[in-house]
Amino acid sequence: MPDHLPLPVPDLADKAKPHGTDLTEEQRELYDAVLKHFDAEDCMLPGVSSDEEGRLTEAEKFWLTYECLLRYLRAVKWHSADAAIKRLEATLKWRREFGWYDKITAEHVEPEGVTGKANVFGFDVDGRPAMYLTPSKQNTEESVRQVEFTFFVVEMAIFLMEPGVETLAIMIDFGDRGKSPSMHQSRTVLDILQSHYPERLGRAIVINVPFIVNIFLKLILPFVDPVTREKVHFNPRVVEDQLFTADQLIQRYGGDREFEYVHEEYWPALLKMAEERKSRWMQRWKEMGGRVGLKEWDYKVGETASRAEKVSAPAEESRISDTATSEKVNTMVEEVPVADLSVQYVAA
Repeated sequence: MPDHLPLPVPDLADKAKPHGTDLTEEQRELYDAVLKHFDAEDCMLPGVSSDEEGRLTEAEKFWLTYECLLRYLRAVKWHSADAAIKRLEATLKWRREFGWYDKITAEHVEPEGVTGKANVFGFDVDGRPAMYLTPSKQNTEESVRQVEFTFFVVEMAIFLMEPGVETLAIMIDFGDRGKSPSMHQSRTVLDILQSHYPERLGRAIVINVPFIVNIFLKLILPFVDPVTREKVHFNPRVVEDQLFTADQLIQRYGGDREFEYVHEEYWPALLKMAEERKSRWMQRWKEMGGRVGLKEWDYKVGETASRAEKVSAPAEESRISDTATSEKVNTMVEEVPVADLSVQYVAA
């Protein structure tokens, strides 16, 4: 029987580990400076029209997790706290302008998704959600909504990340003839991914690359960060190279799963999975104090207590990067409004 639904999120309790437990003294100081900036009661986003609009919303505070701050510090190569703060502020403003908190809902982007040209199915050997992109299934004319849909699916994949998982696996299949995205749209997606989703790409697997697309990719890749380029695999033997197990991979990539995209079944199931996980995480985050700098690890492990020992460090300890707290967490486990599923609470 073909699979029509997203696969269940795998249990990683036996191998998942929290991130950010091995910071140097200098890195801790940089992190604490970034945290102090955004956790201050008078923290305001620059360049907004009023004090009220400049204040961080609850959704934005939830987004500013311990792991999120570290992702941006790594993105600026630990150059300075100020550099990370400026990048975080740019993303916070972009998320507002892009429409994550009002415009981009499941209903808004759904027309782009009826063919399954972008979907999330299965997980790689490290527990990363696999996001499949199939250009041959393109069903609409090039538009801003196509870009919005792409990142809506990225955010859905983020909702499916277990404790200790912060990156996704992107699977691109250029097989079958179809219309490839323009250079402009490809650059737009790439710019957003690199600017506002730093440290989110775990690996990219590209198969069935025709000659013309190969030329196109050679034009695009120079704009890709060198670290990111190293994560791209062209026509690999996905199972043999131990990137995926066969039971988590669709047949077209060499796996055992006979996945058939049926929109009426898949789409509501994905939204339900994402909404339920987001709601649980948000509730636990509030119980922990609902502040900037709380750990994704803590509120995610809290919902999987039946599979792994529950992290019980107080909420305030969860927000700071001292060695004692990090060691304690490390030893305990061996990573939208409801009506329309706006993805305002995703920790990107």
